[in-house]
Amino acid sequence: MAHSLLLVDDEPRIRRVLRLALEDEGYEVAEAANGIDALTALRRQPPDVVLLDIMLPDRDGFTVCREIRRASDVPVIMVTARTDSHDVVAGLEAGADDYVTKPLVAKELSARIRALLRRVEPANARQPDVLVVGDLTIDIPGAEVKRGDEALPLTRTEFKLLAELAGAESRVLSREQLLSKVWGYGYFGDSRIVDVHIRRLRLKIEHDPANPQYLVTARGLGYRLVG
Repeated sequence: MAHSLLLVDDEPRIRRVLRLALEDEGYEVAEAANGIDALTALRRQPPDVVLLDIMLPDRDGFTVCREIRRASDVPVIMVTARTDSHDVVAGLEAGADDYVTKPLVAKELSARIRALLRRVEPANARQPDVLVVGDLTIDIPGAEVKRGDEALPLTRTEFKLLAELAGAESRVLSREQLLSKVWGYGYFGDSRIVDVHIRRLRLKIEHDPANPQYLVTARGLGYRLVG
């Protein structure tokens, strides 16, 4: 079955070009020209991935992404015309799983989408079905995390990141290792994407995110999960 994408961009020419290119890659593509239409389409028929431009006429992509996150953990790739650090970090902080910059190259974009879809599949089958770290219980097949009896609202990428760290059994994983394991396909990107997701994950799993008990930094090396 073909994977479905929701393409959100206010420029008809860009939507048309991308739609044709992505359909050639085997995806089913729906379109939205603004934030309101995107949210309506998402409720009507949830896609497998949302490709979300930052610059929209009614509200910016950051706002739309935050609204998506209130209701769904669907993977979101933000699209920006700039490599400006603020735009990139703001998109990730809003809940995006990845980002791409314009001009978009269809083959590269398709590779990013495939990697993202692989990422949301169940974590490494060699891991136990359930991992326990302190009062965190990580249910691998169910893609669910609990702190005590409280279910934590992780996105799929946050879950994958936590599962990889838990599976490392307190060993340090470098940013480069996490980019490869979580973002996939020999990701050539930027370590900010790891740091932002670590920060978001701490907000959800830690009792005191400013003084993390579980997800700790190994200065100059990377991150590890301890309990």
